[in-house]
Amino acid sequence: MFAKEALPVSHYDVTARLNGQYDSLLASGQYYPFTYPFGTLGATVVIIYLLLDHRSRPWLRKARYAAWSFITVFALWSIKSFRARNPAAAFGVGLISAWSILWCSMMLVIKDVQLDFSRVERKESRLDLVSASTSSQTAESNGHASGNAHQDGSTLHARSSKVGTTQAPAQRTGTLAWQAYPAGPFVERLDWVADIFSNFRGMGWNWRISGLPSPPLWVQAQISGNSGTPPPEEDEKKTQISRTGVRRYHDNSSLLKANLWLVCRDVIILDVLKTLISHDAYFWDGNVSAWPNYLPAYLHAFPVIVRSARLFISLSAVYIALQAIFALGPLFFVGMIGPRYIGARGEAWMYPDSFGSFDNVLDKGLAGWWGGWWHQSFRYAFEAPATKLMELAQVKPKSPTGKFISLTIAFVLSGALHACGSYTQMGHTYPLSGPFLFFISQIGGISAQLAINSLLQQIGVVQRCPRWLQRTANFIYVHVWFYYTAPLLCDDFARGGIWLFEPLPFSPLRGLGLGGPGDGFWCWWGGILWWHKGDRWWNTGLAL
Repeated sequence: MFAKEALPVSHYDVTARLNGQYDSLLASGQYYPFTYPFGTLGATVVIIYLLLDHRSRPWLRKARYAAWSFITVFALWSIKSFRARNPAAAFGVGLISAWSILWCSMMLVIKDVQLDFSRVERKESRLDLVSASTSSQTAESNGHASGNAHQDGSTLHARSSKVGTTQAPAQRTGTLAWQAYPAGPFVERLDWVADIFSNFRGMGWNWRISGLPSPPLWVQAQISGNSGTPPPEEDEKKTQISRTGVRRYHDNSSLLKANLWLVCRDVIILDVLKTLISHDAYFWDGNVSAWPNYLPAYLHAFPVIVRSARLFISLSAVYIALQAIFALGPLFFVGMIGPRYIGARGEAWMYPDSFGSFDNVLDKGLAGWWGGWWHQSFRYAFEAPATKLMELAQVKPKSPTGKFISLTIAFVLSGALHACGSYTQMGHTYPLSGPFLFFISQIGGISAQLAINSLLQQIGVVQRCPRWLQRTANFIYVHVWFYYTAPLLCDDFARGGIWLFEPLPFSPLRGLGLGGPGDGFWCWWGGILWWHKGDRWWNTGLAL
């Protein structure tokens, strides 16, 4: 990247070059700065549309395709024409814009949220159940017939009781019931739409992804009572941890303690990782020939060790950063806001952990890595197109063909999302031959391992192997696979400059002199957020 320039002495040199490149691109008119509030225009249009009840107005219902078209065009324009200076925001411009297309495709094209979806909400205590006929009509229109709701065996049936129409969600003290799209009042409808727009895993919705644990039995019992369905027969302990090892919390205290511990621990680990990164030019601009100063000099002669160390740091940084960000949600919505202001959305059971157990990797290999251990935030948006395609093609989801279709679509979409993030970074990246190829390659890796395992089962090898040996084989396969494929993604991250982002305002380790040249206790010297005055109203605002 810097073949004709002086090699960078520290990560500050690379940051200065990328910032200068950003300023030059804006001055030339080639790109516009990504600013708020204009950057939210696409989402705002969709939210406004969803606030209009189209269930009894066919012409307005068809207008959802126009709303989807608008956010799609706006997102593509943002990816092509807008850039951010902050390294994390630069990646986010592409990733989030692409995600908005995918998520709104699910809500407006593949599904119709006003007819297909229902969520758990409290009733007004003075209201009785609606008539059986009303419940039946609601059940037919809330998406239960799609076959996607509660694939993990939960007894939360998608049949709705009428939730109060005069009190806000936080004011209700009644039992829990299914709430379809609210007829009114406006604040109720706004709360419902905001929830579906931001709840990607579906906890508390009739489309909850399969990897999440069931709600508590008392929640299921109340919903069953209000829906006229049989009470749940699950064991309470089994509802606390899902089949993939995702844990659900039964009270506020355990939830807040666990997530506060995660944030505190992850902040310390991030400081360690950022300190290591400051000693390796690879993480500044993707220069794989640079020597990592955190390794002893005699290890520099072993490329396997150098690459493994860099991949481990990259994986750890992504995992820890995501885990810390996800842990902030429960602390804010449960610890700071709570049911008093947001009703059922402020209860502990709504916030299960974001990552599953690593046992998924040991037991299922590469498929367990992506389908059980790693976060599943994008899962439903990946599954919905595959489910619709199989429905149109009359392919059974559990058949080998159906599973391959689901696998392929999921990784193609994931590759597209991350490729868009790569495209909008300021560094010199390779979106297609980097992130996109990485995620596409996972299709082959998973398929190959499943085929090998099936063959070994047919000849009786698996049956004769002890469990520890099978787990060891899965562990080795997964990490050898990533040793050869992960650089496609990690090198692109480094080239794009994403590791130049400072997640913490201060660093005790770098303050003690353990960082690189120019490092100190305070890290946020550059502009994290500033007011940009553009030549047009729409490129004026808060810039990142």
